[in-house]
Amino acid sequence: MPMVNIQPYGTPEYFALIILFLLPIIIGLFNGRRFVNYETLFSLVFLVLTFGGSKWQQGVALIGYVIFEVITVGVYARYRAKQNNTAPFVWAVIIAIIPLVIVKVTPAIEGGKQSLIGFLGISYLTFKSVQMIMEMRDGSIKEFHPLAFIRFILFFPTISSGPIDRYRRFHKDYVQIPDKDRYLKMVDKAVFYIFQGFLYKFVLGYLFGKLLLPIVAHQAMLQRSAFFHTGLSLPLLGYMYTYSMYLFFDFAGYSLFAVAISYLMGIETPMNFNKPFASHNIKDFWNRWHMTLSFWFRDFIFMRFTFFIMKHRWIKNRIRVSQLAYLVNFLVMGFWHGVTWFYIVYGLFHAAAMIINDIWLRFKKKHKGIPHNRFTEGFAIFLTFNVICFSFLIFSGFLNTLWFK
Repeated sequence: MPMVNIQPYGTPEYFALIILFLLPIIIGLFNGRRFVNYETLFSLVFLVLTFGGSKWQQGVALIGYVIFEVITVGVYARYRAKQNNTAPFVWAVIIAIIPLVIVKVTPAIEGGKQSLIGFLGISYLTFKSVQMIMEMRDGSIKEFHPLAFIRFILFFPTISSGPIDRYRRFHKDYVQIPDKDRYLKMVDKAVFYIFQGFLYKFVLGYLFGKLLLPIVAHQAMLQRSAFFHTGLSLPLLGYMYTYSMYLFFDFAGYSLFAVAISYLMGIETPMNFNKPFASHNIKDFWNRWHMTLSFWFRDFIFMRFTFFIMKHRWIKNRIRVSQLAYLVNFLVMGFWHGVTWFYIVYGLFHAAAMIINDIWLRFKKKHKGIPHNRFTEGFAIFLTFNVICFSFLIFSGFLNTLWFK
């Protein structure tokens, strides 16, 4: 009988298997022990279930990718131990992201054909690899241990879609086993997150994504003429809001499962969402939405680009530097999602929103007489919510279907 794949956090079988395999780990951690060999076997089983069977090509690509990144990071680590020149660091980062660039660019060049070296989660593994190189460059990571690095990037609860952890935080959790009281609290949170994840992904995500979204999409297609005449239609608004709810509940549900399983394994993987639709402005939104990705881009693109420009004094005005950094940051984020016009426009839209928000906040700071009360707070949340939902309409690619189908 051929082996079948199991979608991570997508089927009852997956949860049944994962709880079964987790029991020895839970018992060990409860008694203050980490069964390293068993955890390794456990992880390999679920990696095979994810990347084996009909997805064997992805599994081969994953193995090749891990070897490639271990060599890349390892070579840079040996060089960094001797000297810290800029050129090798830049080349190490470029080499580390080459597989991801190939995977993202191939569909645009090959008419939608996927790259043979692509696999589920390659983006998140690349973020971890680049992070290692950059933090070794900074000196915050002193030593490179290949097995610890492999364990970090292949941590299976988060391999397919994050959250994106940091090496030092992950490694500290792995080597420092939580005491019994702390672990019981982690288990308690894990159980809560699992039930919350089921509500989000399999109830609300199913409601918005499987039941309502096809209906509003069909209605929007039937009223395409209204869209072409006015640029807007009620069914299109319905699609915009429905898709936004589906995107949140589906992804937040998945993230809750990943965090919960991590907790059960004694790893406090950071949360990915914090009531993003209650944001007061677009900057607040990016501090609440897909937080590990947002903070990764902030730390490793926005801040480093800003520092680079100011260090070389290419632009003296700090405000202009930050605005340019927003543009670069979100443009890269758009391209990371895919080389299509709607992902790129999505990135540019958020860059523009961040720049406008920055201008408004500085204006408010100078003009103290602008009212600040419950009404203005509520209006700010309402406006931000609609700006976000419109950006998700762009992100969905539905406008592309509406225009060209």
